[in-house]
Amino acid sequence: MLSARSLFQEIVDHDDSFQLFCSIAASGESQGGWENARIAALVPDGMRDLAPKITRHGADEDKHGRIFNALLRKRGLAPVPVPPETDYTMLLERRGIGLAHDKLRREERLTERDVLVYLAHSRVTEQRAADQMALLVRHFGDHPEVGRAVRMIGDDEDNHLAYCHEELLRLARAGHGPAIRGVLRESALAEIAVHRDVSLAVMGRMGRLLHWPAPKAAALAAGIRAVHAHERFAGWHRMVDLREPQRRDALGGPPVTAPEFA
Repeated sequence: MLSARSLFQEIVDHDDSFQLFCSIAASGESQGGWENARIAALVPDGMRDLAPKITRHGADEDKHGRIFNALLRKRGLAPVPVPPETDYTMLLERRGIGLAHDKLRREERLTERDVLVYLAHSRVTEQRAADQMALLVRHFGDHPEVGRAVRMIGDDEDNHLAYCHEELLRLARAGHGPAIRGVLRESALAEIAVHRDVSLAVMGRMGRLLHWPAPKAAALAAGIRAVHAHERFAGWHRMVDLREPQRRDALGGPPVTAPEFA
């Protein structure tokens, strides 16, 4: 029977697939840390109050990258190169979603519109991250090897999502509602296509490492495409709605460190 629990258990139990999974995750989180650090440094003067929260966001992402690398070290494994077709962050950038890395490498102040784009893009991608981590916490929160890591990361992702809702609602009340809605919709539709492509690529790689039979690989690919079809038709709406979060000022304090994974 194919289930999220059984598939992830297979990946965790096999060194090669676990190595690839953690390498992809660590790379993406570290990239997010760099992006947020650059955005925090470049926010416009009129929005400097956001800089500490963006910095906190980036510090959390860096921590997540260290956690995944620490999981590799505990098993005596080293990170492996991330296949380009599995690089979620870079594939989103190529579709023009979020802030381009060329812009972030410059020493020019961002505009208010840039910050809006960053927050809207983050609201969409953090929804994906929070949903994925909630799934892992549900099935593997008590796992002796990865349970502590997924619980810690899952809590951070919930904070990140709450922060995006809160700040976008504040900007919407300041008159940016139409622009926010447009960027959210564009980001969500692009993200679900990239998520489909990356999921197919990752599962294809995992299937080869784990020697999945052709029917199993085909069933998984069909399932990924079915999820995408649902999201493309209607599911994307939940990625763009804005609501007051239960966690208020979720990134208002200092980063929570993870010394046991450092």
